Amino acid sequence: MIVVAGEALIDLVPQGAGALASLTPALGGGPYNTAVALGRLGSPTAFCSRVSRDAFGEALLDRLRKTGVDVTPVQRGDEPTTLAVATVGADGSAAYSFYMEGTADRLFTAPEVLPDSTRAVSFGTCSMVLEPGASAYEELLHATAARGVFTALDPNVRPGLIPDADAYRARFRSWLPSVSLLKLSAEDAQWLGGTPREWLAAGPAAVVVTRGGDGLTVFTREGGEYAVPGERVEVVDTIGAGDTVNAALLHGLAARDALGADAPAALDADGWTDLLRYAARAAAITCSRAGAEPPYAHELDG
Repeated sequence: MIVVAGEALIDLVPQGAGALASLTPALGGGPYNTAVALGRLGSPTAFCSRVSRDAFGEALLDRLRKTGVDVTPVQRGDEPTTLAVATVGADGSAAYSFYMEGTADRLFTAPEVLPDSTRAVSFGTCSMVLEPGASAYEELLHATAARGVFTALDPNVRPGLIPDADAYRARFRSWLPSVSLLKLSAEDAQWLGGTPREWLAAGPAAVVVTRGGDGLTVFTREGGEYAVPGERVEVVDTIGAGDTVNAALLHGLAARDALGADAPAALDADGWTDLLRYAARAAAITCSRAGAEPPYAHELDG
């Protein structure tokens, strides 16, 4: 089982142009989207978070259940659900502003145990920034790695939520010894500073950098560097594309029995190229439709 740890929230997506365009609520959050995508691909998946008891929270959990995701590890709270207002650019790219003071997901506490069948745990996005929950997710990351379980991290940097950029960059570096697979966008990489080779030296077995429509590149601890182009598609928006890449990578590694802490380093050039192409194809499908709607397994067959 792959456990995804992190926030679930509501994206408010504008329906039209202008600051006063009507907003439509959509289920979202980077980790949440990753869990949904894994469920649709057919990977046994559980979600580990803290979710409100309000109507939005119920809708978030209902979608997970319908996708086959185990919500047993989810904590509940009476606080409201976090809201993220999306702004979609002319090229389909999405930016966000957040309303998250006093919301349920910020009060996450690290669980004492995860499901017995846990093979990997995925972390990232706002949950690794917003306290006091961020420290609890960080605690879970280090504890999981200490037990020899595969860990994946997608920082998915939201600069507007980070009050002290240098402190966050230092904290990011402190996570790396506990990370098996680091995935991040080229924009995140530039903002964080450093290079894939520097990050590999700190701990991860592999680093995957996404470049939007230009594709993906993986750097491995053994010195490998393999890239694939993006798949051309008419982009509706990019909401959930990076989260779909996370899920496709984890699903593909599981299928290759490569979810040991160091197992990704054992993939050869052909193995990584096939996996990156699979992830690029999955992300392209997500970009071809509105909102975070990742593909089902049958849509990627062949």
